[in-house]
Amino acid sequence: MASMAVQLLGFFLGLLGFVGTVVATVLPHWRRTAYVGSNIITATFYMKGLWMECMWHSTGLYQCEVHRSLLALPPDLQAARALMVLSCFTSALAAVVASVGMKCTRCARGSPTKHVLALCGGVCFLCAGLLSLITVSWTTNDVIVEFYNPTLPSGMKYEIGLAVYLGYASPCTE
Repeated sequence: MASMAVQLLGFFLGLLGFVGTVVATVLPHWRRTAYVGSNIITATFYMKGLWMECMWHSTGLYQCEVHRSLLALPPDLQAARALMVLSCFTSALAAVVASVGMKCTRCARGSPTKHVLALCGGVCFLCAGLLSLITVSWTTNDVIVEFYNPTLPSGMKYEIGLAVYLGYASPCTE
């Protein structure tokens, strides 16, 4: 049986991973404009996320457009959305179940299933981290393959954005 301090540390790391996953899901910085070739000097910076695409102009104007139709999106973006939302819900469920099963809470005190609840919460945190890790790895692969595609013009190439890096860090704490 784990001590109360180890359980609290694991729980708070899981919560930190949950917050990171939610922030990575919402941010529009999954892909950002790559400045390669003749596209080095430009007045517009493009970012693509799971929920919206944004443009930043050199004049300081920041403009975002939300993806209006789910069915008009490419299948990989639909799957990435679903996996990240599922990861967020699994993390929330894990937080509730783990908090009931921890030694420091009064819920289900004296019940023989208390330690099983703590274990189930930890397994749910691991599953949520795995779902998030699959999504950001898949997106990273897509960005890299498209970046090195010789048939794609240099103005249409993207690099990995900040949300993907946050998506990699979040499952490490869950």
